[in-house]
Amino acid sequence: MNWSWLLFAEVLYVILVVLVCMRVIYDTRSTTKTLAYLLLIIFLPVIGMFTYFSFGINYRRRKLYTKKLLMNEAMERSLHERIQSGSMEAFTRNSAVVDNNDRLFHYLLKEGSPLTGHNNVELLINGEQKFPKVLELLRAATHHIHLEYYIYENDETGNAIADLLIEKARQGVEVRFIYDDFGSHSIRRMLVKRLRRSGVNAFPFHKIIFIAFANRLNYRNHRKIIIVDGHTAFVGGINISNKYVNDAAFNNKLYWRDTHLMIQGPGVYYLQYLFLADWNFCAGDRLTVNEQFFPPPAALLQKEDKLVQTAASGPDSDNPTILYTILRAIGLAKKELLITTPYFIPGESIMEALIVAAYSGIRIRILVPGISDSLLVNTAANSYYATLLAAGVEVYRYKKGFVHAKTLVSDRNLAMVGTANMDHRSFDLNFEVNAVVYDMGIAEQLARAFERDLLDAERIDAAEWLQRPLYIRLFEKTCRLLSPLL
Repeated sequence: MNWSWLLFAEVLYVILVVLVCMRVIYDTRSTTKTLAYLLLIIFLPVIGMFTYFSFGINYRRRKLYTKKLLMNEAMERSLHERIQSGSMEAFTRNSAVVDNNDRLFHYLLKEGSPLTGHNNVELLINGEQKFPKVLELLRAATHHIHLEYYIYENDETGNAIADLLIEKARQGVEVRFIYDDFGSHSIRRMLVKRLRRSGVNAFPFHKIIFIAFANRLNYRNHRKIIIVDGHTAFVGGINISNKYVNDAAFNNKLYWRDTHLMIQGPGVYYLQYLFLADWNFCAGDRLTVNEQFFPPPAALLQKEDKLVQTAASGPDSDNPTILYTILRAIGLAKKELLITTPYFIPGESIMEALIVAAYSGIRIRILVPGISDSLLVNTAANSYYATLLAAGVEVYRYKKGFVHAKTLVSDRNLAMVGTANMDHRSFDLNFEVNAVVYDMGIAEQLARAFERDLLDAERIDAAEWLQRPLYIRLFEKTCRLLSPLL
């Protein structure tokens, strides 16, 4: 009798494994990711199945965010009527600037992101430049302040901004704050409660509860956005934390190198749309397009005429827009690509695009961390370098500290700064946003910053890299097998 039950349990177990494997094959788009999950489920069935159901279900298909999508679409239709018609006018007026990247412009336009002109764009290096500007603009706010952050720390920097938010709320300014419940876990108990008591509307983007812990932990809001009165926005890689400020007063052990943008003008529109769509989802609100949130274009025009588009994607988008934007930018480059990323797990499509571009004579320089906050990710990233080096790509490892910037410069006429790393998580799992600036001045500034960073970096020598011990390369490639899951 006991043997019968054991046999029944074994048969049931095999059927369960087969069914889960069929689910993985049917539901997972990436071949490498599919194979990784299948191997994990077959060789470590219990752990593998838990990992897949926790982290692997394709919620872009499953429409976890169906309600959010419906709200986004309604707001987008209204926004489209107000500003979409201006995109072609901006393109025609500045065709000489956009011409080299017109296919990228048309792609993002099709994804709903308008091309906006008459913007002022300022490059901000590290927290030392970002936070003084942020505090200055927050103090000047008269109608609303919108913040959306992956990491917000309960430290001196976080509390300085929180104190100002509270002050502005008491003055009658509408303050709305979205935080990621995982990334900003340190503020949940005390700081968020203090903000709410003082009139600041604060909500987690997707509250982590035990039953749905793993999936909600996996799908994170990685965006860093501030919008002031609908006319100024901040976007980039810098979260709100002391560690982003290289000031002796904070006694940080590690130098933190990061990049942010301040945008003033109609380029703020799409970032505002993203914030309001996210806000309506997490707060259960019904904020709509109006002149307080979206001032008339005539009221926003700046003296400078920098062209800005926004690439945004997440589990609520039909396409991995940021991945496609980067692929399009690589494909359009004619002479040079400068890429900075803290996490380099590029996947097949990015790798192939870089290799083809390098073999086509384009000089490609990639800056990655020499010192990382993730040993596993850094080790997996190492496994990609040999192939790139063989194609002529120059890879540099930053030695001064941790480089956390996410930037791309193409031919010194296109600049991209945002929140997305060059990895699977940013392309397919997280909510991310990148600003795309068609401007030779900003591109040149970002290129000069890149070249300054190279002074604190070490170029990987291809011959020496290939001569490393076999056990190191084997370990790196073993970690690479897990890269679709990182």
